[in-house]
Amino acid sequence: MKTVRYTPDALKCLKRYSNVASRIRKALDEYAAEAGAHANSVTRLVGSEACRLRVGDFRVIFEESETDVIVTKIAPRGSVYD
Repeated sequence: MKTVRYTPDALKCLKRYSNVASRIRKALDEYAAEAGAHANSVTRLVGSEACRLRVGDFRVIFEESETDVIVTKIAPRGSVYD
């Protein structure tokens, strides 16, 4: 099982979008436990090492290592790539 870590910006976004924060945390925990759990919702971003996890209308941008999932950005789907 990998450890989920959040950047300060990602934590700020979780506070801002508190109505879906529990769904996002649950999806990330499930992905960290078993990568195949959300295989249809995870896509590697073109030209980057980062991946995107789709949770409803929100997108979670994260990077993976052997032991960690580092969440860098959380936002609604229209503004996450800006």
